[in-house]
Amino acid sequence: MAMEEEVRRKFVADVWHRFEEVQNWAIANWPDSEHPLSTSDFVEGRKEILGLGLPAAQKLTRDPQAAPEPEDGGPQYLDVTPAPWP
Repeated sequence: MAMEEEVRRKFVADVWHRFEEVQNWAIANWPDSEHPLSTSDFVEGRKEILGLGLPAAQKLTRDPQAAPEPEDGGPQYLDVTPAPWP
């Protein structure tokens, strides 16, 4: 088990290094200079890399927590109507 974890960590480190190289290349070669890329554009990719090989229970989840029901102190009304286009 410990050996498997060590192999996973080495693999993730290698993928991370390669991802950083691609990220730096993408930032340097992005053709739209009016809207440049930054490292923050790659956050979700880094999260995925860190979760490689982990059991599902240990992976980061993006599930939002449900709001409590009104009788439990939650809001009476949630406005889901999008704002009009300007």
